[in-house]
Amino acid sequence: MNPVAPLRNTPPSYIREILSVVSNKDIISLAGGLPCPESFPMNIIETAMSTIATDKSLFQYAATSGYAPLINTITERYDVTDGHDVLITNGSQQGIDLCTRVFINKGDKIVAEAPSYLGALQIFSIAQATLATVAQENDGPNIKQLEAHFTQGDVSFFYAIPDFHNPTGCCWSLEKRQQVAALCLRYKVLLIEDAPYREMRFSGDSLPTVASLCPEFAISLFSFSKMIAPGLRIGALITPKRYFSSFNKLKQATDLHTNVPLQALTHAILNHTDFNTHLAASKQRYKARYESLAKAISSHPSYSKCTMAQVEGGMFIWLTLPNCDVSTIARQALENDVAVVPSTEFYNDDDYHPSALRINFSYNSPEKIQDGIDRLAKVLKKGAN
Repeated sequence: MNPVAPLRNTPPSYIREILSVVSNKDIISLAGGLPCPESFPMNIIETAMSTIATDKSLFQYAATSGYAPLINTITERYDVTDGHDVLITNGSQQGIDLCTRVFINKGDKIVAEAPSYLGALQIFSIAQATLATVAQENDGPNIKQLEAHFTQGDVSFFYAIPDFHNPTGCCWSLEKRQQVAALCLRYKVLLIEDAPYREMRFSGDSLPTVASLCPEFAISLFSFSKMIAPGLRIGALITPKRYFSSFNKLKQATDLHTNVPLQALTHAILNHTDFNTHLAASKQRYKARYESLAKAISSHPSYSKCTMAQVEGGMFIWLTLPNCDVSTIARQALENDVAVVPSTEFYNDDDYHPSALRINFSYNSPEKIQDGIDRLAKVLKKGAN
């Protein structure tokens, strides 16, 4: 028996597939969205795990909604109101999947930014949703295009990453946040706000979540992968109460509940007296690596015809190239022992996409970043043949 058509027709993640290749120590990966291992709070983890290992209750079956102390911490940390509930998920990736399965039937319409997160595009494809896109500008989505979709009255939800967008690193302006919230309220369109990078701001002023501006028409997805460690696979879905039973029922059928010892570990880390110091140090480390990347690109003559917008947090920059075959550039870069992700991976096949590369700055040391940019420069100098 063959897999169902949506699975056969959905390509594998370029980024997940390339991880096996870039494990080669000779290849410098500027491709994956990997936090640097030095940012993992190992001392806090070690202390917390020794206590968790003595609590037998954490190794029993548990409530689908999640570990109550962690839910309480999330409720306080993210100012969850009485009209909302928290569901602990296996990373924000599961949150996207649950939202899609709760709200989308085959052919239903989802609106997303273009470009958009590859993992979400895969889920939407498997669900056989109709995907409509709006162009992403430097400060957020094109509002006229977004309202044009909303006026048609057939949008199931709008999926977006307002803070340090993947793949572009863009952060929505306050004006765009207010405009999108107003549209969601006016047209009663649900916003799925994916916020895995929100707490990784290293410069500039923090802005309100879009969900906080239209709370009854918004679901928020948070992740602790970037601020603690991705191997934990702990995230949170914050939803208006009217949807909670549907999410809880679906998660029951999916995996019963998220790993309880790791939920307890996440709770202990977030409440450790040294956690805020750890998080501040991680953000400063990322700032230094971003500045190294920006300096390496701006000072190299091979990038003189390329453009990149400044970012204030997250893990990525979006390098726009002169018109070329970026898939060929990415393949040639890998042959030159540096991995990057071409812009084609973040768009619908039918969408216009610029010649661009997503480049990660969080994983490598400043020295390796410089080396990787030098290797990529050699490929750009030759051009896509």
